[in-house]
Amino acid sequence: MARNIKKGQRKPSTKEKLKQRVLRFLSKNPTTAFTPKQLCKKIELSGTHNVTAVFALLLGLDDEGRVTQIAPEQFMIAQKQAETIIEGKLDHVSPSFAFLIVADDDDVKISRNNINGAMNGDIVRVGVFSEQKGRKKEGYVMEVLKRGKKEIVGVVDRSSKHIFVIPDNKKLHKDVFVSTRDNMMKVSDGDKVLVEITKYPEGDRNPEGRVLRVLGEAGTHRAEMNSIILEYDLPEEFPTEVEEESEAMSTEIHEAEIAKRKDFRGVTTFTVDPYDAKDFDDALSVKKLENGNYEIGVHIADVSHYVRMGTALEKEAYKRATSVYLVDRVIPMLPEKLSNGLCSLRPNEDKLCFSAVFEITTGGTIKKEWFGRTVIHSDRRFTYEEAQERIEGKGGDFLEEVVLLNEIAYKLREKRFKEGSISFESAEVKFVLDEEGTPIEVVPKARQDAHKMIEDFMLLANKKVATFVYNQKENNKPKTFVYRAHDNPNMEKLNAFANFARRFGHEMVFDESNVASILNKLGGETEGKPEETILQSLAVRTMAKAKYTTEPLGHFGLGFEHYSHFTSPIRRYPDMMVHRLLQRYLDGEKSAVAEEYEEKCEHSSEQEKVASQAERDSIKYKQVEFMSLKEADIEYPGIITGVTDFGIFVEMTETKCEGMIRVSDLKDDYYEFDADNFCLWGRSNKKKITFGDAVVVKVRDTNLRNRTIDLTFVD
Repeated sequence: MARNIKKGQRKPSTKEKLKQRVLRFLSKNPTTAFTPKQLCKKIELSGTHNVTAVFALLLGLDDEGRVTQIAPEQFMIAQKQAETIIEGKLDHVSPSFAFLIVADDDDVKISRNNINGAMNGDIVRVGVFSEQKGRKKEGYVMEVLKRGKKEIVGVVDRSSKHIFVIPDNKKLHKDVFVSTRDNMMKVSDGDKVLVEITKYPEGDRNPEGRVLRVLGEAGTHRAEMNSIILEYDLPEEFPTEVEEESEAMSTEIHEAEIAKRKDFRGVTTFTVDPYDAKDFDDALSVKKLENGNYEIGVHIADVSHYVRMGTALEKEAYKRATSVYLVDRVIPMLPEKLSNGLCSLRPNEDKLCFSAVFEITTGGTIKKEWFGRTVIHSDRRFTYEEAQERIEGKGGDFLEEVVLLNEIAYKLREKRFKEGSISFESAEVKFVLDEEGTPIEVVPKARQDAHKMIEDFMLLANKKVATFVYNQKENNKPKTFVYRAHDNPNMEKLNAFANFARRFGHEMVFDESNVASILNKLGGETEGKPEETILQSLAVRTMAKAKYTTEPLGHFGLGFEHYSHFTSPIRRYPDMMVHRLLQRYLDGEKSAVAEEYEEKCEHSSEQEKVASQAERDSIKYKQVEFMSLKEADIEYPGIITGVTDFGIFVEMTETKCEGMIRVSDLKDDYYEFDADNFCLWGRSNKKKITFGDAVVVKVRDTNLRNRTIDLTFVD
């Protein structure tokens, strides 16, 4: 029934009614922007004329300051309080929303309608709504400051009239439109291509682009591996000037250079590396002293001697920041002449090193330490397998030295765990590839005493170098240095993990002083049990991510007050920074500028993440390819590693390949998702499918294009 109008009141006009409806709806949705078309649909108006009328109305309300236009056709209610404006990187995690990643602050949630044409990886300026108690910060994109991606890899979806490129990156939620008229390259449906964005999205529109390069048919080895390289902007070759600088370097070591260094060429020295390694950046030397102790040297390739500041070689090394280890290739930080030649500590050759030398008792107590530049001559190149044979008493050359080093390493390890180091060892596998790059076998990566021995001496050197520099004070403050930091875990996350572990019968009560001891105890309790993999994986996820920084924050996971990366300068730029800074302070020079090195630390941490993501993608592709070549109907034992409302993720135990069982394929009952308990419940049969369950599965389908494995339960 119509509302009564009092005498003297003017009946609202149709335009005013429309204004009230629009403002009422926007006020009820204060953190979301809408287009005129979306608004008409929400307030149940149809017809182009109404869309036009609402658009005109919104423009007027924007002039009045009652709504805010955040994009050419997107409007939202004006905020009553002054909003906070911040900048950061957009992480477009879902088609429905994104997060603004803000350093040292909580992330800001941004709904789809408020993204304003921004894409994953863009640097954006965001207006944050007035915060409501108990709710996560929300905001809207005001402006894109810098585009994250200019070129995108994807698969061609072609019809007779249109070409769209579907991005490989799952965080890019809009396909790229390619005009058949403007595109000069011949492309076919299903091609994997590199496309350049020529027009970024506005509102709900798709980005537009042109094809730069056809990589081949999607799903093939060549196309997929090249797409990973291009997706992560990994360099395919070194610039000409870098190669020229590298090739011009002399292979001779002059006597004048040797005279500046401590000479270890007469001391027993050897390297221990994987059988297929080509760059050897660390060696151990051992010598018995008259007092019964041992002098043990950790000798690291002196890369900074060859890679000088300001050269094209150094600039390229900084840009790359790390070597990238894909399944079928290595993308090195340094050209081959340095990484596999000049800097590599090959046997029977004099080599320049930066060394950490310790006087150690047989009980693992450090009596003295020395750091400086050296020259060495490696007597032997051991593989891990060969060193392990000596440790197991099977005989061979340098038997006494290897056994001694292993015994001391064991003492160092024992002490490290007592002082708070966390011991979680995840099982890893390695693909054996044929000449075409096809995976023909999956073999477990052995982690035996020989691996641990080398690791323990590298940890010792990294720790002692960081501690030494930290104690070099200037104006009562530590001098600027590059640390590898690992922050304390979030207690809320740890308590949530404890609640989950309790379902497997593991009782844990955490406080800030006992985290390491409890997690180590859990590792021992779960060893060999079905829940071992899943609980260790979840425990790792509760931890903060390690990073490079000039702040001496310590390393929680290792239980070290100070820690650096000193031992791998052939493949990590931060280790080169550590070498330069250490020599600077050994020479008695003043502290370096912290801001300059902090910027380099941030870049190195970002490049490390990129490398890790690329490596994971290459492994995932090879996992799918490997399973696609297996015979049908093979049964695989596995463990449930994830449960969602749409699928159950299972890791097959032997191959470590992960696939998914779609909930829609479970025909024995209707299953409901219980997010709080990480499980699915059968409505009728009451069957529970939960995180950590041991199961048996078969491969139903593999999709090399999407890098997915579809599974089905055997039972």
